[in-house]
Amino acid sequence: MTKPKVFITRNLPTNLSILQQFADVEVWLERQPPAYEVLLSKVRGIDGLLCLLTDKIDEQLIETATNLRVISQMAVGYDNIDVGAATARKIPVGNTPGVLTDATADLTWALLMASARRIVEADKFTHALRWQTWEPDLLLGADITGATLGIIGFGRIGQAVARRASGFDMKIIYTSTKCCDKELEKKLNAEFVSFETLLEESDFVTIHTPLTNDTYHLFGKTQFELMKRSAIFINTARGSIVNQEELYNALVNKQIAGAAIDVTDPEPIKSDSPLLSLNNLVIAPHIGSASYKTRQKMADMAIENLISGLKGEQLPYRVNV
Repeated sequence: MTKPKVFITRNLPTNLSILQQFADVEVWLERQPPAYEVLLSKVRGIDGLLCLLTDKIDEQLIETATNLRVISQMAVGYDNIDVGAATARKIPVGNTPGVLTDATADLTWALLMASARRIVEADKFTHALRWQTWEPDLLLGADITGATLGIIGFGRIGQAVARRASGFDMKIIYTSTKCCDKELEKKLNAEFVSFETLLEESDFVTIHTPLTNDTYHLFGKTQFELMKRSAIFINTARGSIVNQEELYNALVNKQIAGAAIDVTDPEPIKSDSPLLSLNNLVIAPHIGSASYKTRQKMADMAIENLISGLKGEQLPYRVNV
């Protein structure tokens, strides 16, 4: 019996033996993702595609893959996939929700604390042999304990961030498309407020909302102007939610005190981006889910989706129906 053909767009941090028993598997082993033209050629004749958020899975590619039976993405978000085109072809699309909640919430806190206490600046300062003595005003940062934390998007990750904030006795306010679960608010000691109120009152603002037409460039000049000059801005969601030119202006003009981001637009950040010149900005290379346990679980979930789709079964973690 002929095995189904599968293409995986990058080397995965897990054992592929279960999948290889079931399908003929080709893995793209380069560090960089396959160029779109390469991906177009690779999908011809395949039955299953396991992709990453760096891969453009548009209508043209979906139509080119005439034998395609399933698209499985190793990520929670799927804004790189034309789900409508896949649905029109009755191709199930899978993702990996839930598994990276704690890892991303942990990184959010790592970025928040690093920015508040200027850890990256301090590290560079020390390595440059500029540390001469203990100084009363050296690298002063923001207090976290007792501060107000504003959370934009109160899904799994936003709630996980709120749980961590309770250990710092923070006032937690949030805004979300869904309002308001009073039992959840009581459990997490969180209060729903308007978007504008959140910006005006928060000492720390952190984004945990998906990228949609409504959230594209949600943050721009007006939003940064509403924030406190002492505020710190965190983004571990999607780079396009923020107008990066306006983020740069806000940081250079001291409209806000600092920022820390795990995502940029585009990714990777361009070498000539003015953001790279800033000392009050921490930039991580999209490592929100980058723990050994989390990435292996994500890969395993993506493989589970892939195999289910190839068998004609319902995907355990699906985006469409």
